[in-house]
Amino acid sequence: MRRTLSPIQRRRLANFRANRRGVWSLWLFLALFGLSLVAELIANDKPLLVSYQGDLYVPVFQSIPEETFGGFLPTEADYRDPFIASEIQANGWMLWPPIRFSYNTINYELDVPSPAPPSAENWLGTDDQGRDVAARVLYGFRISVLFGLTLTIASSIVGVAVGALQGYYGGKVDLLGQRFIEIWSGLPMLYLLIILSAIVQPNFWWLLGIMLLFSWMGLVDVVRAEFLRARNFEYVKAARALGLDNRKIMFRHILPNAMVATLTFLPFILTGAITGLTSLDFLGFGLPAGSPSLGELIAQGKANLHAPWLGLSAFASLAIMLTLLVFVGEAVRDAFDPRKN
Repeated sequence: MRRTLSPIQRRRLANFRANRRGVWSLWLFLALFGLSLVAELIANDKPLLVSYQGDLYVPVFQSIPEETFGGFLPTEADYRDPFIASEIQANGWMLWPPIRFSYNTINYELDVPSPAPPSAENWLGTDDQGRDVAARVLYGFRISVLFGLTLTIASSIVGVAVGALQGYYGGKVDLLGQRFIEIWSGLPMLYLLIILSAIVQPNFWWLLGIMLLFSWMGLVDVVRAEFLRARNFEYVKAARALGLDNRKIMFRHILPNAMVATLTFLPFILTGAITGLTSLDFLGFGLPAGSPSLGELIAQGKANLHAPWLGLSAFASLAIMLTLLVFVGEAVRDAFDPRKN
């Protein structure tokens, strides 16, 4: 049997839909994120489909040796090589993605020095190493959003758990927790990242772990306040009197009420995680060199002021992404606002 929405859930959904800007922003963001998830099918230096001597190949998902197409090497075929391309065209055909470059593909056939301006081949031009900017923006968008979502989910779990423990038990647990958070939040995260970057080569998961050490504090105060308020309600006292253990009371009865304020903050935490990664990449302490990064593209725009398409492409990508997320956050806030009917 299909579960029907409660009156309060229907009211929240109606409030969210009433914010047309937030609804359209959500759909547009999901569409852009969906396209970035299949970036290999949109921007790649390998064909989507190859027909050679009557056989079909899918180079995007297969590693096909050059010998298969009349070459001489057992290594993977380079489909941009004129010899391999001519062999395939003579014995079949190739179906290319819209952008014939991956994020790390260097265009060696440029007519002008890198960074090259936008053209029919490179829609947003190339960076100072001859790599296609459109492909790097597409892949960089995906990494930024996935990093932000992962960090938001992980920090929310830790922050909600810590806030719930402090608010429910109160007393010394709350006092010691607050003093620890005050000390921990005073640590200079950027300096620690710079120091650790000199010791360990940063990567996606390393940066995620380091930023998680500090980002979880954003939700603690909100959840703590909700638990401090709700722990003396009648239904909580009744649950204790019935012998229900503290864990079930916290996460089954009090947490759903605290999640209202938590969900309101999530889109804004996501934007903060994305801008944090972009800032680190811009300063050179983020993802490894060569990774598709919007922050690294901004740094290239700063270093190549004569190539405005670099900075403008990264700025437009970040501006659109963050604006859509902020609009979605406003719609979520309206949905959970009890003053709106």
